[in-house]
This record gives sequence, structure tokens and C-alpha cells, in this order.
Amino acid sequence: MAGGNKSSQKHSKNASNNEQVDSQIVPVSATSENHNTNNVPIVSSFNDRIRPLLDAVDKLRHLNVAAKEGIQLPTIVVVGDQSSGKSSVLESLAGISLPRGQGICTRVPLIMRLHHHPAATPELYLEYTADGSAKKVTTDESSVANAINSATEEIAGGGKGISNNPLTLVVRKNGVPDLTMVDLPGITRVPVHGQPEDIYEHVTATIMEYINPEESIILNVLSATVDFSTCESIRMSQKVDKTGDRTLAVVTKVDKSPEGLLEKVAADDVGIGLGYVCVRNRIGEEKYEEARIAEAQLFGTHPLLSKIDKSIVGVPVLAQRLVQIQATIISRCLPEIVKKINEKLSSNIAELNRMPKTMTSVGEAVTTFMGIVGSAKESLRKLIIRGEFNEYPDDNQMHCTARLVEMLEKFSAQLRDAPENDHKSNFLVDEIRVKGISGIPVGFIEEVWGYIESVVLSVVMKRCEDHQQLQFSIRRACHNLIEKLRDRSANWVLEVLQMEELTDYTCNPDYMSEWNRLMAARPGFLNSARSHSNVSIVGFGTVSIVESVRNILVLEQAYDLKMRIATYWKIVQRRLVDSMALHVQLSLRNLVEKELEKGIVEELMGRHGGAIEKMLEESPFVAAKKEKLSGSIKLLRESKDVLAAIIDRIASSSH
Repeated sequence: MAGGNKSSQKHSKNASNNEQVDSQIVPVSATSENHNTNNVPIVSSFNDRIRPLLDAVDKLRHLNVAAKEGIQLPTIVVVGDQSSGKSSVLESLAGISLPRGQGICTRVPLIMRLHHHPAATPELYLEYTADGSAKKVTTDESSVANAINSATEEIAGGGKGISNNPLTLVVRKNGVPDLTMVDLPGITRVPVHGQPEDIYEHVTATIMEYINPEESIILNVLSATVDFSTCESIRMSQKVDKTGDRTLAVVTKVDKSPEGLLEKVAADDVGIGLGYVCVRNRIGEEKYEEARIAEAQLFGTHPLLSKIDKSIVGVPVLAQRLVQIQATIISRCLPEIVKKINEKLSSNIAELNRMPKTMTSVGEAVTTFMGIVGSAKESLRKLIIRGEFNEYPDDNQMHCTARLVEMLEKFSAQLRDAPENDHKSNFLVDEIRVKGISGIPVGFIEEVWGYIESVVLSVVMKRCEDHQQLQFSIRRACHNLIEKLRDRSANWVLEVLQMEELTDYTCNPDYMSEWNRLMAARPGFLNSARSHSNVSIVGFGTVSIVESVRNILVLEQAYDLKMRIATYWKIVQRRLVDSMALHVQLSLRNLVEKELEKGIVEELMGRHGGAIEKMLEESPFVAAKKEKLSGSIKLLRESKDVLAAIIDRIASSSH
């Protein structure tokens, strides 16, 4: 009884879902009570409400906005394991014969556009791209299967491999539902003769590409003869649609395995959120009208299948459900599609407007060139002089003033820790050794200009990134300019060191106060030096006394000289650090305000004047980017016009 109650509850849920569907569309035309199906549509068409929306989406699909612009479209995607009856379901909906055979029959995504058309003669044609050209092939009901095979061979080759390039089949026929579906290759794990070894990976990758977008409705075709939970198509749909909210299951081959089908559908162990529809497909040479009558009789009289709620059985019900689901998903997605198209169109237009304009004269090229230099100059003024980093907030390497302070502190520490700064060793036989520390300030200058060169090149290259033909010349000009300034600074440093080596001079009052402080410790030092080899001097440290110079007069003179040297050395260190800092600041200010523009202009308009003329030649990169943006803008405008026309049509029909 419990199982019966559960089944009853599930039937109530499915019936409730279908009551919502039926309340918005005309009832099906073929039922167990009505077998007169000649020339009667499977599902009544909704030309006034659904057809315009579906036409709009189909036109967007034809424009290929999903692949070209990444704007996903609402799509019913048909998936199923191999031999699940997938092709038979589509044949029943379209009323035409599709390719049959061993192995995978569908080797490319087949977009089926069904359009209820009252004319007596059906209209069928194929649209696809092969060998880089768009093709349209007209066919008829008797030849459509062969036409599909021929087009498939053009797209995917003559073997049994598959391709991601789609083939569109348009069926305009009296009685078909207004539907657009994408039929994908059936899932197979074992390749048959002629198929690539990795056929499974190819098929699953194609299926995942189509069913992954949230805009896709998954029509999962399941055979009644198998355990649904073992179906590969179920596993794949569950991976992208965990709640099942966008998955509808159609159960085929019900006549072959009616036992337990009611319980399987009612239990819904695989979580099909949109419910199930059980169908009987055409058998053998049956006509489609005959197949619908046989289907209605099967579900109406079979001792087991007749117990399944009539709201979830039959191809007409499946058509109803698909039409309603399609209308719902299109209505829900359309506003977001319009929004995405408008946003991307505005973004691409803005980006195209930011692209460099094609220049037609040398004067225009010179103006553009000076604009590049002026813009770079202003950025460097912010970075190097004013310490403003708003253009590079997250790139610490471009925070120049902070990095220069770090270099200066490192330079000061290197001077302080240099061996020449150790006055306690050989206390009485030392002298100032400026040459010993000369490598430190020279290295500092090299480091500063190396860093500044990287900053200048980064800024200038960014400003002329749209003029690749100019970049080599301007890079060379910047390098030559920095090299000249580096040499100038190095010569200045050597001159400063030479002055310090040749002349001992300072008027810094700190010299006298420090020397007097050290001299105050002389009596204690002389007293201790008579009897000790190591003597501690307050504010100076412990020093060693050479045994041969313990004469008091020699000690007095040596101490006095040593303290003068030690005190003066501190002044020299501070002076070097201060003068380096001042020199760097002045040099960098001159670089930005005077040298940069002058050096680049002289380099490019003097010795290498041809560089300006090169700006008239648009780089291949810029030309390609412009072409891509222009193509995208054209496509998006066409898409926008398509949607605008449909929206206007709907709005006018509602009044």
C-alpha cells in the first residue's frame, strides 16, 4: 500500500504540473477518445504569442551570438545514451525520417527548427557551414535523411568521427509544434569500427558544452528497458543540473518493457525536476498518424500502461510540454539577453572609440606622438616627483618615492657597515680610507638609474601600446637617455669621492661637539693604556693598544688624531648620504621636466626621424583588433534590431 500511495502522490504531482501547462495552451489533438488525426497538428501553434519569440531566438542563433559573443540562448538540448530512441522521438515530433544505422547516427549537433505551416506542401531545408562557406540545401520528406547524411559528411568528414560545427534543419510543415531543439550525438563508451578511440570524450565534451549553460533545457531520452540510474545521460545532466529543475525526461520503448514502468516514473529516483513523459515511437513502416493512434490505444488499453496518468503519456503531451517549457524559458531569458547585448554593444563601441585613429598626415602623426610623450611625462611626474600612485595602486614596484627611500636607507646602512667604518681595529695606526668605500655610492647610483629606467619604460610603453611600430624606436630613445644620465651621475659621484679624499673640511658644528666629547675621555684612556692592551672608551668602544707605542706623547698625539678622523668620518658618511639624496632628487626632476621630452623628440625626430612616419602605418595587431570589434558591433547591432522588432511586434499586438 505504501508503494501505491507513493505512486499516487507522484502522479498527482505530474498531473498538477501538466494542468499548469494545459491551462495556457490548446489541448492535444490526438487522444484515446479521438483517433481522427489526419491533417491535425500534434500541438496547436502559438503564432501570435510564441512564434515571434522563437523566431527572435532562432535568428540570434543563426547570427551565432552564443559562440561569437558568449551570450547564451535558451535552448532545448536533446541527449540520450546510444540506442535510447532519441532519433525516434525527434522523428515523431517532426513527422519526418532521420538518418538510421549502426553506431552514432548524429555526428554533429543537429538544430531542428520546427514551424507549424498551414501550406499543403511541407518546406524543408538545411543550413550549415562547410569549407568556410555558408550553404543552404533544399530537400523534401523523402530525401531529408540522405540530405542530412551528405551535409554531415561535408562538416565532419566521411568517417564516423564527430564535429562541434552544427547543422540546422528547418521543417515548415502543417501539424508540427513550434519548437527549436538541438539533437546531440548519442553517448557511447565503446567505439565501433571507423570511430576514433576517444569518441566518448569527444561526445561528452560536446554534450557538456550544450547542457552546461543555465539557459539550456535538457530533454533526457531514456529507454524503459534500462535502469534510469545507470544511464550515462542522467549522470551528465545531474552534473550540471543538480536540482533537476531544467531537465525533462521522455521514456521510450514503453511497449517493450511495461512492467514496473509506473513505479519507476513515480519513484523518480534520479531527480527529474520537470517530470516524465512516456511515449511509444513509430514502429517499422507505420505512418506517423497511425503511430499516434496506436500510441493512444496502448496507453488507453494496456493493463499496466493504462494506469499511468494520461497527463504524462503520448507524443502530443510531450509536444505540449516542450512548447510550454520553451515559451517559459524564452520569456524568462529574453530581458537578460537584451541587457547583455546592450552592455556588450556599448562596451565594444567605447573600446573601438578608444583605439588609435588611422592617421593620414605627418602633422597628425607628430601631434599624436607629442600627446604620447606628454601623457607619459605627466604620469612620471606623479610617480617620481609627487609620489602619487593612483595609476598603479597595486603595483608596489611603481611606487617610486617609497622605493627610492628604501634604496637610500640601504645605501646608508652599507656605508655604516663597511669595514672602513671600523675605527676600533688598529686603533693607533689607522687613517681615512675613502677609496675603500667608493664602490658603495657608485653601486647606489647604478641601482637608482636601473630602477628608474624600468619605471620610465613601463610608463612610456603603456602610453604607446597602440602604436607598436613606434615602440622599438621609443624604447631605444629612453634607454639612450637613461644611459646618458647614469653616466653623468657616475661622474658626479667620482668627483665627490675625489674631493672627500683630497680635502678634509667641514663647518658642521656636530664635528666639534662630538670631538670634544671624545677628547674628554682622553685622560682615562691614557691612564689605562699604560697597563692594559684593551681599553674601553665611552661612546666609542673597546680598542686594542699596540705594545710598541706605549710612549705617553705618542699616545696623546695618536688619540687626538684618531678622534678627529673618527668624528670627521661620521660627517663624511652623512654628507655622502645627503648629497646623494639631493643629487637623485634633482636629477629625477630634471629627467621628467626637461630631459625626457627633449631626449625622445631629438632621438625620434632627429637621427631617426622616420619613426614618426611609421606611425602612419597601422600595426597588424591594432588593425586586427579594430576589425574584430567592428565585426562584433555589427553582429550585436543586428541582434539588437532583431529583438527590438520582436518586442515592437508583441507590444503592437497587445493593444
